[in-house]
Amino acid sequence: MAPAMAVVDNTSFDLNNFVISKGNGVKGLSDMNLKSLPKQYLQPKESLINVIPQQSIPVIDMSNWEYDPKIAHSVCEAAEKFGFFQLVNHGIPLDVLDGVQNATHRFFGLPAAEKNKFSKDFSSTNSVRYGTSFSPDSEKALEWKDYLSLFYVSEDEASSIWPAACRDECLEYMKKSELLCTKLMTALMENLNVKVIDQTKESQLMGSKRINLNYYPKCPNPNLTIGVGRHSDVSSLTFLLQDQIGGLYVRVNEGKSEKDEWVHVNPIEGSLVINVGDALQILSDGRYRSVEHCVIASGSKNRISIPIFINPKPTDVIGPLPEILATGEKPKYKNFLYSDYVKHFFRKAHDGKKTVAFAEI
Repeated sequence: MAPAMAVVDNTSFDLNNFVISKGNGVKGLSDMNLKSLPKQYLQPKESLINVIPQQSIPVIDMSNWEYDPKIAHSVCEAAEKFGFFQLVNHGIPLDVLDGVQNATHRFFGLPAAEKNKFSKDFSSTNSVRYGTSFSPDSEKALEWKDYLSLFYVSEDEASSIWPAACRDECLEYMKKSELLCTKLMTALMENLNVKVIDQTKESQLMGSKRINLNYYPKCPNPNLTIGVGRHSDVSSLTFLLQDQIGGLYVRVNEGKSEKDEWVHVNPIEGSLVINVGDALQILSDGRYRSVEHCVIASGSKNRISIPIFINPKPTDVIGPLPEILATGEKPKYKNFLYSDYVKHFFRKAHDGKKTVAFAEI
């Protein structure tokens, strides 16, 4: 049999058909034991990053949250200064975290034809989407990632339409994260002088949720491509569970250095990585910062990550909170329909933090 790369180099090989249309994803390419990267995944030099060694994001221990106000202060400080922090002893049981990681491997281990039932062309609902890269139709170079995206409407709907291979574990993980989300959001709001999260604010801050299962298979030339390009999330908050492989990088010292500088988020077993999304930056009128991040491909191991995106409800109009503007502060952002912002984000390739300009006055 000829080497796998000879098949890919052959002009008769239709990579888009194999990867996207037939649902094999980049996992299918990786399973072919390629010797070099297909040209569609070669990223331009400006997509590569300058890494600062021996630094990372703040790590916060929540074990004494109820009795030590300094912990909530640390969360708010991290949200203001870094936009990212890592939580340990957060209260979500380790067996729940292990369960959703195992379910992720189980889903991506399914035959391509089974996974493809949930792709854009075949899924019966927009609430369930299996795909690859980020926006293949608009990207100059594809990203080395497959994903399953599950938008949560209700437990009944999820039970009927989410894939059986991962449904129960995803629902349990989301359910167990609710208390933690409320704790963090309450502390972040109190720091902004928002004393009560009423029904309107609850909807604007955490009115909808989406969970993604991300799969980054080992790559033949990891230094020439990217797992996920530079971007900030459109969420209010993102809760990220990552395995022990590593590969998540966060931009630091923005505007303070001639070069872009990035730090690795070192995996800590049982921890969760929390980051501020664009929606919370806008709602806080810039007090809390959404920050660019990206994922580097691995040349030796398959990596998974599982983010829960806590978002405003799509039908909500969001803008700087009244309590912030009550002090006379001039707003940096306009009011707009959140679903319009999300549509703007998803109709283009990853481009750092350029999406935020959509909301600027």
